[in-house]
Amino acid sequence: MNGVRLEGKVAVITGSGRGQGREAALLFSREGAKVAVFDIDGSLAGETSRLVTKEGGESFCLTGDVSNPEDVRRLMDGAAERFGQIDILYNNAGVFLPDLDDEVVNAPLDVVDRILDVNLKGVFYCCKYGIPHLLAGDGGSIINTASGLGLKGGSVAPAYSASKGGVIALTRNIAVTYGRQGIRANAICPALVNTPMIDYYFRFATRQELGTAYPLGRIGEPIDTALLALYLASDESSWVTGAIIPIDGGHLA
Repeated sequence: MNGVRLEGKVAVITGSGRGQGREAALLFSREGAKVAVFDIDGSLAGETSRLVTKEGGESFCLTGDVSNPEDVRRLMDGAAERFGQIDILYNNAGVFLPDLDDEVVNAPLDVVDRILDVNLKGVFYCCKYGIPHLLAGDGGSIINTASGLGLKGGSVAPAYSASKGGVIALTRNIAVTYGRQGIRANAICPALVNTPMIDYYFRFATRQELGTAYPLGRIGEPIDTALLALYLASDESSWVTGAIIPIDGGHLA
């Protein structure tokens, strides 16, 4: 470990088996946090946890699905029991199924259900079962992963867009409801980030070609979103709540 911005804090990070979640788990640990890793893929969760401990951090991992409320309850209770508290809840888990998430009139209902179950209801469950643990301490920070597609229209992935718009509304509700009890809630809205979730786009263009759509000339990297999440998790953002923050290389601009 080489930082102190999260010293003494406990972070629960969903979807931290790979990609943006793994990057955040490693970064949070380097900044002093104890990290509970949660992913639907147990082997990936275990690998992230091992990487954290290899660097000298403290971590444990659980396998489960955020769309299953009992899995989520087990995660929150387990993290609080293991580490004594929860201070940071980073709801990062999500699914993106562009091959199946067709235009509204053609979208298979089971696909719509799966996307809403994970991306929206999963965040709801994590907040439902995580907030009591934050309230048991001095409050804390909730960071929800939304998307640029929750802020603007697009010609693809309507269920995904709807789920992320719901996350934005939920984030604002929680910020208003629990602010006076010491809980901050913010949402980050990435555009394309170079993780396995966007392999779909690499069928049509290279990373460099995709980057031409952005004023800064590139797509995002996991460290970009992890650094924003770190700021929101830390006391440096103590007067930031209800914020919906694009992180998109200037795309929305």
